[in-house]
Amino acid sequence: MTDTLTTEHASSLQQSQQAAREARRLKTLNSIFELRAFIALGVLIVVFSLLSDSFLTVDNVITMTKHVAINAVLALGMLLVILKGGIDLSVGSTVGLSGVIAGELLKGLHISVFGVVAYPPVWAVVVLCLMMGAVVGTINGILITRLNVAPFIATLGMLYVARGAALLISGGTTYPNLGGDPSTHNTGFGWIGAGRPLGLPVAIWMMIALAVIVAVLLRSTAFGRWLYATGGNERATELTGVPVKRVKTIVYVISGACAALSGVIIASELTSAAPQAGDSFELNAIAAVVIGGAALSGGRGNVRGTLVGAFVIGFLADGLVILGVSTFWQTFIKGAVIIIAVILDQSQQRFQRRGAAASAVAVATAQSDPAEPGTNGTTASPGTSR
Repeated sequence: MTDTLTTEHASSLQQSQQAAREARRLKTLNSIFELRAFIALGVLIVVFSLLSDSFLTVDNVITMTKHVAINAVLALGMLLVILKGGIDLSVGSTVGLSGVIAGELLKGLHISVFGVVAYPPVWAVVVLCLMMGAVVGTINGILITRLNVAPFIATLGMLYVARGAALLISGGTTYPNLGGDPSTHNTGFGWIGAGRPLGLPVAIWMMIALAVIVAVLLRSTAFGRWLYATGGNERATELTGVPVKRVKTIVYVISGACAALSGVIIASELTSAAPQAGDSFELNAIAAVVIGGAALSGGRGNVRGTLVGAFVIGFLADGLVILGVSTFWQTFIKGAVIIIAVILDQSQQRFQRRGAAASAVAVATAQSDPAEPGTNGTTASPGTSR
């Protein structure tokens, strides 16, 4: 009987060790997948630095980071939506609509009742643009939470509504010369895109500030915990008393406001606004979030990864431009990167499931070891045979 127990113990120990080794291997692979955005960014920097002497110059890095900031602001709003397990396809059109609203306000509001033209100050223009973005997000939230429209369909519809509104307001034309006029006291709009406090463009400071706000929101507030829980298991979260519908609506409001802020930055940088601005920006934002390690199914993602993902997209695009790569190839490569990012995300989820299963097997095998005291096969006291 003792020989049988010894054989069973050895077999159980071997199975436990194999399961533990498999769990460690899968954990290592999962860690590599978690760092995929950092690895991709490092590879891009090395490759483009070798191919172009101007890629890593200080001025070029600042310029590229400024371009990254526009997408990063969009991506941070998109991160909140994707953490909930949703999607927002309307952000690109909201960018264009925001610029048109800014252009319309800066050229003056004709108040026919009083026969005057009102020129709101720049800060009011920015606030009104952000409010417009929040309204678009609110409509998305109402469609999804109150009318039970699928997020993809609701935001796809708002993509066309917002773009159509921008075309109707502008008549399809561009608003040039948005620098303002000193006589109307509405100058200074161009500073948002061209100003450089402490040597860095305003857009970069906005990206940093927004990243800090979103990180605090996710890590240190009940709303952040509710958001992760909703993305992980919406029904179970709702049963615990979390206001799931309110959380859904708020993330779309924030996403819309972030899109409007990106539109303001672009219009300010160019000192002009076009209704076509922001075309396909939603794809860049989604790509940045996914490359940064967020799960499209919701419940997983963070600010750090999203920012790195935005840098990957931005540095890739600017690096290809510096090398003189055709715009056709740029579009092709960007699409391939998005596909690869989704494939890697799915692979990471498989590794996580397998790793969890292997860890569970290792624990279960150790607990059922017949030679261990306190388990199903209780060890007899010394000198006693069984």
